[in-house]
Amino acid sequence: MPPRPFQQLPFDELPDLPRVAHGHFRSQRVDAVLDSRGFGKLSVHYRVQGSGPPLLLVHGLMTSSYSWRYVIEPLAHRFTVYAPDLPGSGRTAKPDASYHPDALADWIGDFLRQVGIRGCPTIGNSLGGYLCMRLALRDGGAMSRLVNLHSPGVPLARLHALRFALSLPGSARLLAALVARDPERWVHRNVHYYDETLKSREETVEYAEPLTTPEGVNAFTRILRETLDPRHMAAFTTELAARRARAEPFPVPLQLVYVPRDPMVPPAVGDKLRALVPSADFVPLDHASHFAHVDNPAGFLAVALPFLTGEAARAAGPDSARHRA
Repeated sequence: MPPRPFQQLPFDELPDLPRVAHGHFRSQRVDAVLDSRGFGKLSVHYRVQGSGPPLLLVHGLMTSSYSWRYVIEPLAHRFTVYAPDLPGSGRTAKPDASYHPDALADWIGDFLRQVGIRGCPTIGNSLGGYLCMRLALRDGGAMSRLVNLHSPGVPLARLHALRFALSLPGSARLLAALVARDPERWVHRNVHYYDETLKSREETVEYAEPLTTPEGVNAFTRILRETLDPRHMAAFTTELAARRARAEPFPVPLQLVYVPRDPMVPPAVGDKLRALVPSADFVPLDHASHFAHVDNPAGFLAVALPFLTGEAARAAGPDSARHRA
């Protein structure tokens, strides 16, 4: 009998390799030094695979380009896929700098420009989707289309509580100690899948690697404190509400993909973003977490690919936004 959704296995029972094979390590590894406004010159790691027009993939919190392992090869049949590790994550540098969400959003824009793929379609997962929406508001020409896979972006009570907790004296040091005590177990406890049997030690090693250094733990703490600051999200939703009041559509075609149940990002966030951006294509997706590209890649690609290629818009007509119940 399969485990219940989101039922975590004991860490000591994780297999060394994932039970479902993937193509992440067959993609081309690129390590380069890129310049950006908010972070300066930075050692950046990204993966590239495929041929055809470019497509950008932006990962979420506590993950990396490895999170796209089950969709990078299918997407590479249609696109040249670029999947960077964000500053502070994966194998990209972890500078002691501001992790304001606009600094990270601008970094994504600078990456697009310097790699030569500005204006391409984009998929952003979780925190990556939030950052990409902010980038689109700041620079409407940075991408041509955006799929936002279950991002945060609404100032929820839990984020206010997190901000308060991290403002207490000594809280950052305590968090760093908890993370550094066993980064792999920390990752295992705090990354949640609809199908937890997809986890492996390969994954925990990948995601824990940046948390094994003081620089990585500091960057992670700053992302929690600064990037997820609910005050920035309040300003973000206020801007979306102002655009809606002016009947001004989102700067690029936007698809919001949300699942009905998730312990990390409440599905109600999707409903609120849907109301704030009525021009968006809203697609609920069952049997998945907000990492649907991991635990339901076929279902995710079935809705994302037609949108990325423009096929969904042609089928629906020029003035139609699809809202699936």
